[in-house]
Amino acid sequence: MASTVPQVLVPVANGTEPMEAVITIDVLRRAGAVVTVASVEKQLCVNMHNGLDIVADSLISDCANTIFDLIALPGGLPGGAATLRDCATLESMVKNQDAEGRLYAAICAAPALALGSWGLLKDKKVMTIYLVRQIHRSDEKLGFCQATCYPYFTDQLCAATADESRVVRDGKVVTSRGPGTTMEFSMALVEQLFGKEKANELSKALALPSNHEDEFSIAEINPINWTSDTCPKILVPIANGIEALEAIVMIDVLRWAEAETFVVSIEDTLEVKSSQNVILVADMLLDDALKHSYDLIVLPGKKATTFPKTCNAFLDIGELANGVLIDGCLITGTGLGTSLEFSLAIVRKLLGPKK
Repeated sequence: MASTVPQVLVPVANGTEPMEAVITIDVLRRAGAVVTVASVEKQLCVNMHNGLDIVADSLISDCANTIFDLIALPGGLPGGAATLRDCATLESMVKNQDAEGRLYAAICAAPALALGSWGLLKDKKVMTIYLVRQIHRSDEKLGFCQATCYPYFTDQLCAATADESRVVRDGKVVTSRGPGTTMEFSMALVEQLFGKEKANELSKALALPSNHEDEFSIAEINPINWTSDTCPKILVPIANGIEALEAIVMIDVLRWAEAETFVVSIEDTLEVKSSQNVILVADMLLDDALKHSYDLIVLPGKKATTFPKTCNAFLDIGELANGVLIDGCLITGTGLGTSLEFSLAIVRKLLGPKK
């Protein structure tokens, strides 16, 4: 591996899938990469899918002459991946990345709509990563790239062999399926840039399962019914230093489930800078939010402490093995690595298992 700090570009557009962008940015920054978030729009503030706004670090035009060790494309529609595809500057950058043998990656609709359209999914030797573990195949076909993407777009993987794995690596290109596989996608990129030891170290820090095929335990005690006949209203407060990964996953999943979700800044401005310097834009300030009532208030994590003798009072020690615990009207999650399970457990309680 190179001794210099890896430089990574994550381009974003109106309609970009927020989980795919923010998880990738957050995880790679935690690993130690210098990540530039570049808007392909005319402005830095980008309105992502599900109404989530983030502020990019720069415009894509300002990055055109910069050499990156990795360019990672998030998906998302409408807009999103299609807008990335139509950006001539980005197309030129990724084609140069391929020609010069540097890493590039795409997730969700981006492998088919962007990489496929640019002719970058052909003339490669087959090598795949399935759930971040590299598998060498006896199949030595040349002329086709092994790739995966969001299932709806697999028939659009031009000149590529479609693969149903969650994460696939073929030479210098890494592809993945969608929002639910973004954590594995990001950890695969960490392994490519920093090595397996760093990826394992970060995986433990994020409270990820040792095997991505394992599911976190979701336990419930003192069960009560959370469902109602009306659309639930949910408040998600955010502040400087917030864990963007947790906040974005919760907000995105809840809005996918069609819950009325309000992102509220408790700072003096709508813009909030996360622990990994992702700038999120809230829907409103706290004073405005106090005028309404909510069915649920969800607090994304930050760091917390208490008097040492009371540390064990946070939770019944017998329940610590659970990734997500529901106790009556309270739901808690272990950490960053359980954010998706935590969010889906909320959807299940409020809107039922079918949703």
